[in-house]
Amino acid sequence: MATRGQGRIERRLAAILAAGMKRREFVTLLGSAAVAWPLAARAQQPTKPVIGFLNTSKPNPPMLEEFRSGLAENAYYEGQNVLIEYRWAEGHYDRLPALAAELVRNRVDVIVAAGDEVIE
Repeated sequence: MATRGQGRIERRLAAILAAGMKRREFVTLLGSAAVAWPLAARAQQPTKPVIGFLNTSKPNPPMLEEFRSGLAENAYYEGQNVLIEYRWAEGHYDRLPALAAELVRNRVDVIVAAGDEVIE
């Protein structure tokens, strides 16, 4: 499957060859294409999904371990096939909207919201 950059290089190469060119120009163009193709292919590799983790309190290692354990039960391992961005309100509930907006701006795939408070 040709990438957009790869197609542009191929069209340029065909145009130059059709117009007639010197060998040195052809070799220079070919070298440029050899550098551009791997870069274009690397840019199109799939990325890991990103979970935004938003919590009302301070970091809580036992809770985080339970969260990671739940992910592992579903074959998600932090740093291997999923990334997690953590945000902590540290009891300042007024910070929650800004922290959530930051996760949205960072284009996380899903936001997990957790807290220590029980609301009835």
